[in-house]
Amino acid sequence: MNLDLEGKRAIVTGGSRGIGLAVARGLAAEGADVVIAARTAETLEAAARAVATESGRRVIAVPTDTGDDEQVRELVRRTVSELGGVDILVNAAATPWSAGAPADLAATGDDIVRREVEIKVLGYLRTARAVAPHLVEQGWGRIINISGLGARQANSIAQTIRNVGVSALTKNLADELGPHGVNVTVVHPGLTRTERLTERLAVDSARTGRPVAELEQEAARNSLRRIIDAEELAHVVTFLASPRAVAITGDAIAAGGGVPGPVYY
Repeated sequence: MNLDLEGKRAIVTGGSRGIGLAVARGLAAEGADVVIAARTAETLEAAARAVATESGRRVIAVPTDTGDDEQVRELVRRTVSELGGVDILVNAAATPWSAGAPADLAATGDDIVRREVEIKVLGYLRTARAVAPHLVEQGWGRIINISGLGARQANSIAQTIRNVGVSALTKNLADELGPHGVNVTVVHPGLTRTERLTERLAVDSARTGRPVAELEQEAARNSLRRIIDAEELAHVVTFLASPRAVAITGDAIAAGGGVPGPVYY
């Protein structure tokens, strides 16, 4: 299927590695020019060079802390200046949730929740607020927020709050921006194979003496019984960013290989 993304202009936050980098690759492979944003300039610039070489598209690195509203506005200004506009925003900039982070009531201090909301929910709000006027003016756009299946599991107070918050933000934006031709969706990854997961499994393998493949099989508790690759998740996001996905807005798309048991409708 031709996704009609040739010549579209995208911003991907959290684009230096992991899911964000995979999404940037997916969009560029379909013909979009991409600005990738993350906090670490050196890693970001290396990623931009790699994606540009692979795709032949313009890929620009703009170091940005989405916790700083002025930096976010500058990110959008540079995108519009260098690419001539912006059509797509993919929000993927967030601190990965740690399986060992405090989860119970007594251990969940105010600062833990504030940090999670600041980084993920408010960070996504800032970028959407800066990009939306450009999308509304041209009468077309896509915003895709990367959240997580933690929104559907009460296994950590802070994790659930931040991911449900992203879903609530998404629905509000979809209803407000929909009449202007702007679709807004949220994607919930599950356990996803990224550089971080690969590194963690290698450390666990060295510590326990168990093969990485065995650890992966144990960790894959989804319906497919295998870990989803970041590239596979990026395929979903790339479709949602395209004109072909016009019928989908305001909804949450689970992309974790299936959750055994519950029925979502």
